[in-house]
Amino acid sequence: MTQIGQGSAGFTVELPSTPATVTLSWSAHTDTGYRREVNEDSFVAQPPIFAVADGMGGHSAGDFASAAVVTRLAEHAGKPTLDAASIDEALSLAVADMARGAGVTDLGTGTTVTGAALGVVAGVPHWIVFNIGDSRVYQLTSGVLEQVTVDHSVVQELVDSGRITREEAEVHPQGNVITRAVGFHEPPIPDYRVLPVQPGMRMLICSDGLTKEITQYGMRHFLMSNPLAEDAAKALERAALENGGRDNVTVIVVDVLAVGDCAPPELGV
Repeated sequence: MTQIGQGSAGFTVELPSTPATVTLSWSAHTDTGYRREVNEDSFVAQPPIFAVADGMGGHSAGDFASAAVVTRLAEHAGKPTLDAASIDEALSLAVADMARGAGVTDLGTGTTVTGAALGVVAGVPHWIVFNIGDSRVYQLTSGVLEQVTVDHSVVQELVDSGRITREEAEVHPQGNVITRAVGFHEPPIPDYRVLPVQPGMRMLICSDGLTKEITQYGMRHFLMSNPLAEDAAKALERAALENGGRDNVTVIVVDVLAVGDCAPPELGV
């Protein structure tokens, strides 16, 4: 388990090449849960990057794999923005790091990863959302909670093909089988989606230790009933544990407090 970054009640980012500023609040929490001996989840929560990696249970050094990913992504912490090319490079470097890690078997090791990075698209602030595997990003806007990422899993493929329903997917015996990961000596292939940064929007970034214990309706309840990011993240983590805590659970909640313009420079007299 690797934790990079702490929560903040208010942090303003000035975006380069634009007059825009974005003020964020965030909180991140992780717990081993009740049935795992090791927490193989890792996270980074430092603007402009917020990401969760879930080391693959049952494989050698899953905790090392997740740490490799967030450590490489965290090299961009402190920059005003991030882009997809930089995320791709960080993930590729993480795969190389895994190959040099102690305890890696001949089959290699792997991890999921998902996250949201603050970026600029066409001169406007956007979230660059990415994922590999079944860790997820959600957005809550105007009371509507939407799953932004699409799982790379056997169950998701069955749902997409119409062979099972979403309700059946929740209890499917292959619910833990993913079809894409970071690692195993393969080039990482993330999916990307961009979302306009809007004041009042809330982002939830989490491992499947949360989503397998709480329905989307339940997640919306805790996100709506806890205005502060710190309280919302704690409530979600606590609910996942109370509902069984069968896996490591990691939660990052990011709030967009304001989107504004930088003050114009003062003119000299």
